[in-house]
Amino acid sequence: MPTIFFYGPELETDKKRDLIRSFTEAASAATGIDKSAFVVYLRESSPDQVGVGGELLADRRKK
Repeated sequence: MPTIFFYGPELETDKKRDLIRSFTEAASAATGIDKSAFVVYLRESSPDQVGVGGELLADRRKK
């Protein structure tokens, strides 16, 4: 069972559906494995839980 993990920002439900569909279709096309075999996990992180360049993403966005 091929598995795809996506770590990113909080998304609206419709965007989650689109993202899962897109990942699954692209991975299936690239590997030749049937779409039904793929599992996709979305791991949402708020900007105050992510560091980029040594600082919180929430702080970087304020600049």
